[in-house]
Amino acid sequence: MGRPRALVAVLAACLLLAGCGSGPSQVGAAILFSDHEVTQDQVQQLIDKAVREQPAAQQLSQQHKLDLLGRELVSQLVLHDAIGRAARSEGLVADANVVNQTLAQDPLAQPLSTTNVDPSQLARQIAFRVRDHREAITDQLLMQELGARYFPTMSVSFDYTSVVADQGGAQPASTREQAFAKVQQMATDPGAPARVIQSDAAAGEQASVGEKVPAVQSPDLAATVLYGVQPGTVVAFQPSVQDGTWIVAVVRARDLRTPQAVDSASEPTASELVAIGARLLQPFVDESGMKINPRYGVWDPVAMDVAPSAAETTGLVLSVKGSAQP
Repeated sequence: MGRPRALVAVLAACLLLAGCGSGPSQVGAAILFSDHEVTQDQVQQLIDKAVREQPAAQQLSQQHKLDLLGRELVSQLVLHDAIGRAARSEGLVADANVVNQTLAQDPLAQPLSTTNVDPSQLARQIAFRVRDHREAITDQLLMQELGARYFPTMSVSFDYTSVVADQGGAQPASTREQAFAKVQQMATDPGAPARVIQSDAAAGEQASVGEKVPAVQSPDLAATVLYGVQPGTVVAFQPSVQDGTWIVAVVRARDLRTPQAVDSASEPTASELVAIGARLLQPFVDESGMKINPRYGVWDPVAMDVAPSAAETTGLVLSVKGSAQP
């Protein structure tokens, strides 16, 4: 009984911290998958339920910010689909005892407080509460299991360059533009990444080739886009928004199955395992053929959620033209 109780506790903590139609039809779809859809009516019903039941959602409504909740609901439903695909592919099954015990002390039962809640987490917490609680809890547990399964054997090899926030007095918007421009340049042909990185290194930029980072060395990095894309992909992302530096990297190899020996291994927290599991869903999102209705925004593969527009994504992912991908 000790293990299920411990899992229930960490699962509840993850939820509190966290971070279908009969056939496809573009008309009226909020999310269109290759084999089914989530309708706008289904999303609106959840938003209406939130406004009825959740004071925090009523506050968002008064502030004309229910679009935040709509995007978060669509994000969670995209991940729910990917979790189902991953579970079938990987043979993942949520521990029924853990799910039932978590439901018995349901951390989502009480309405969300309108005070002492991180504003960036408000829409996410509301969305958890208005979805089916068993479904939301099961999703979190399966992501944790997926992260735990591959954490000891994950590694990624990449070459990278960078765009530093204080480069020439550049502002955040322009550093984003510089990073995106480097991605586009590096994606033009298989030799382009090496040329860009060599040029940047010669100019004194922070750049390197042949980096290999096992997940056990850095659980935080293991939850980034580097670990979710196939070899032959160029990505731009910010490891820390506060720091302001952009990393532009080309992934050379991605290994999920080789045990990694490192001098200093880090033990991931439950919430880190959920984040790693969510990152491992990235190929399953791609596989689903998912399309987001523009009224909600655009899918951001770097953040693994819906951004308001292409101009507001947290990064960029492009395949290198002419590269052989698995």
